Amino acid sequence: MTVQSGLRFLEDRWDDAVAAKLDTPELLRYRSNLLGSDLRITNFGGGNTSSKLEQVDPLDGKTKQILWVKGSGGDLGSIKRGGFATLYMEKLLALEKAYRGVELEDEMVDMYPLCTFGNNPVAASIDTPLHGFLPFAHVDHLHPDWGIALAASANGKIKMEEFNKEFGHKLAWLPWQRPGFELGMMLKKIVEQTSGCDGVVLGGHGLFTWGDTQRESYLNTITIIDQLGQFIERHGSVAGHNHFGGVQVKSRDDRAAIALQIMPYLRGVVSRKQRWIGSFSDLPKVLEFVNSAQAQKLAHLGTSCPDHFIRTKIRPMFIKWNPAGDPAELKELIETSLETYRAEYEEYYKKHALPDSPALRDASPTVVLVPGVGMFSFGKNKTESRITGEFYINAIGVMQGAGSLGAGVDCKDIPQAGPAASADQFTVYANYVALPPSEAFRIEYWKLEEAKIRRQPQEKELSRRVALIVGGGSGIGREVALLAAERGAHVVIADRDVKGAEAVAEEVKGIVGKEAVSWTSIDIRDRKTIKSALEATIKQFGGIDILINTAALFPSSPDGVISDAQWALTLEVNVTANYLLTDEAAKIFAEQGIDASVVLTSSANAVVAKRGSEAYDVSKAALSHLVRELAVSLSPKVRVNGISPATVVKGSTMFPRDRVIASLKKYKLPFDEVDTDDGLRTVLAQFYATRTLTHQPIDPKDCAQAIMFLAGPLARCTTGHLIPVDGGLTEAYLR
Repeated sequence: MTVQSGLRFLEDRWDDAVAAKLDTPELLRYRSNLLGSDLRITNFGGGNTSSKLEQVDPLDGKTKQILWVKGSGGDLGSIKRGGFATLYMEKLLALEKAYRGVELEDEMVDMYPLCTFGNNPVAASIDTPLHGFLPFAHVDHLHPDWGIALAASANGKIKMEEFNKEFGHKLAWLPWQRPGFELGMMLKKIVEQTSGCDGVVLGGHGLFTWGDTQRESYLNTITIIDQLGQFIERHGSVAGHNHFGGVQVKSRDDRAAIALQIMPYLRGVVSRKQRWIGSFSDLPKVLEFVNSAQAQKLAHLGTSCPDHFIRTKIRPMFIKWNPAGDPAELKELIETSLETYRAEYEEYYKKHALPDSPALRDASPTVVLVPGVGMFSFGKNKTESRITGEFYINAIGVMQGAGSLGAGVDCKDIPQAGPAASADQFTVYANYVALPPSEAFRIEYWKLEEAKIRRQPQEKELSRRVALIVGGGSGIGREVALLAAERGAHVVIADRDVKGAEAVAEEVKGIVGKEAVSWTSIDIRDRKTIKSALEATIKQFGGIDILINTAALFPSSPDGVISDAQWALTLEVNVTANYLLTDEAAKIFAEQGIDASVVLTSSANAVVAKRGSEAYDVSKAALSHLVRELAVSLSPKVRVNGISPATVVKGSTMFPRDRVIASLKKYKLPFDEVDTDDGLRTVLAQFYATRTLTHQPIDPKDCAQAIMFLAGPLARCTTGHLIPVDGGLTEAYLR
């Protein structure tokens, strides 16, 4: 059977020429990637696909039917061939005889590895029986907003029957049931009982569709989803219907500035137990919701689809603020709202937890809604914070769709045929039905979900931290950026040399991915550009945890005599600019109220008097003491430290060719005028190394190692300290 109708919203992206070159497992991967490439079809990590394929069993050489199904935790949009679990269908179907009932269904998960085909290490998901027990070759289980809107409507079953009649379908309705083996049995039964069934709507959850071929399954899926969109749009366009009860407040024209202003504070207060990375959205869909008459009540009801609230928690935190008021009110409102939210979440846990439930997790929200401003979302990294926001936007779409399906209908008059067979515990508002807290808890604190969390890789030393690296476009700063990324930090590279900063950012992307790195321009002599760099950091990641400055100036002239202007500029860049930079960052640190660290770059010259480098030496001596002063003034939340390297020639912008040649001549070192810049630098670096105890040239990587030690949690009790990175320069020994 092939269902095909004119698509109004979605696009048929199937390419027969591409598909013709693929074997059957690759066709499943291709179909999955196409479906996962559009958030209107399914959200990140949501849903799963499967195919029942004929393969030769290496044990007996016979052809067997093998279920290929998306593995636990995979994402359809990016899944590869190796991301699918593979199971013998014969063994999987035999599990029905071993099934001891819904109260013991979790024990079935331990049986799936016994059904594995091909020594496949990919863990089968809890949705495996939902695919295995359906009598179709290719199955798609997705969570499109339009599909969940129907599934989460109080009149959902009634509207499904109308949809079937209008579009010639035979979708069947299944009341809410937590994903697992029992739901697999229910799916099998409803399909057997529904003649000509071409799909199943899972109450409060999602949609199942299928086909006899990969192409047919894909086409059936996008067609039904598109038609659901048409059906809901028509309902929402009836005269007199306003989404979410209509507009109650107006958006602020300065909402972006307000978001920047409150994000560090908000990030700090929600990071009470663990640090979060933040994102902000003021998309039209978000603003339409947060500004609406029904927003506060709908938000408190919570989400419906399990995929949503696993990330967004049972509900977001709604800040009851009148955008016509003073933004200064927001901090107090956030604080009181957070107190209420945490109390409610802890009560939710106490009410539903069993003796063997996982321990209470962080009671802070991951989504915060502010009327007139937008939505803030949080996660352990930038990708997760963005996706969390996207999931709540999906939830907004679901609530909007459910409201549209109830347009013109008094919910009191709707026969209860919504998400559950028995809906006593389900709350209906504006035709939207949220998952009851008891059911939400069963999934959020499900032992199988806890096991999935524990399987995730251990976080790195600097995970969840944001590092702003000034002077990161070259030399020591570049090495710091690369090392910070390797240790798990989110990195912002700031430099006057914008092209250099961008180039280093590209290198860092190769370590942490594109979402965990950014770059910006800065002139540390100018508070305005410092503020801009800090704002860029907040906009990208929600705040800042680590500030590092490696930028400095060494004045030089052909005759070795510098001007008064050069003297003043040297002190401005090497001393005053470090103060300005830290002073502006300190304001952000204070807003966050969480531990932070600053590392500045001094020099061995700070304690070694020399001829011809007075301006530089004096400036570094002042900077060394500035480190100690700042450590005092910013304690106890902010640690301030520094490093004192000996001369670092390699990769340093302070050693242009003319300065290197002047130094070689000064020390009467032989060189060839035609040598490359790097060659000349190597000669000079080796000379400096002979003056140290280790005879090792100081590499930018050596400085980066010291900086990142001071910046990270291993140095949590160290502040006001300067680490020498000088190879053992006896002249720099402190007296």
